Amino acid sequence: MSISQRNGNGQLEGKNAVLYGAGGAVGRAISLAFSREGARVFLTGPNLDQLEPLVEVILSEGGMAHAARVDALETSQVESHLAEVVSMAGTIDISFNAIGIPQQGIQGIPLLALDVESFCRPIETYAKSHFLTARTAARVMVTQGNGAILLHTPEPARGGAPLVGGMGPAWASLEGLTRSLSAELSAAGVRTVCLRTTGLPETATIDTVFGLHAKGHGITYEQFRAGVESRTHRQRSTTLQELADAAVFAASDRAKALTGAVLNLTGGAVAD
Repeated sequence: MSISQRNGNGQLEGKNAVLYGAGGAVGRAISLAFSREGARVFLTGPNLDQLEPLVEVILSEGGMAHAARVDALETSQVESHLAEVVSMAGTIDISFNAIGIPQQGIQGIPLLALDVESFCRPIETYAKSHFLTARTAARVMVTQGNGAILLHTPEPARGGAPLVGGMGPAWASLEGLTRSLSAELSAAGVRTVCLRTTGLPETATIDTVFGLHAKGHGITYEQFRAGVESRTHRQRSTTLQELADAAVFAASDRAKALTGAVLNLTGGAVAD
């Protein structure tokens, strides 16, 4: 592990954060935000080639980072990696899961034309991975008496949307998991928070998704995005920076009373 000492009083100073899917746009943004607020970040994903450049950026900024190849759907890999983190760092204070799956063949297709396997794939993948990573982290956090588990969903988790296939139920299951984990773990000092955004057009995934939906609706990408953003009160999508800022707060000790909750960052696309 490469270590670079950084002076500061960030919101996450001295905390150890484990991130799954850190090579994607959301994982990268959250990793950088956590590091810049003082956390030591342990980055995981299936491809080290995506993680190592991020490690270099964090180290160049004076942070501390470690990358490991971990399949967040494999129990043995998740458990052995967290055991290694505890051995190296002593605690696991934050767990954030930002995994994703390719959306071709899943979104942009009417439910009546979608095969069962394509509908079930996101439900099985997201629910399994988030339960696995949350459960493994929580077992350590309960022993410590503290910790924060963070999840992320977009607005179809709360409101219905056409052509999302099994993704809507998959995201809704994560918000339900947030509440269930909190109900069982909060008395032991472990908080669980879900961050709900709009789609994030800064990411390659949403570029693909918006394209699939535009094709499914018979309109252009620009028309589809404009229609989506017109449904927000701000007339624009959530940004990666806004998501990262909220994640820092939710993971920090300033949010001690926040658990079993969904932070609504949709700008009014969903009005709770």
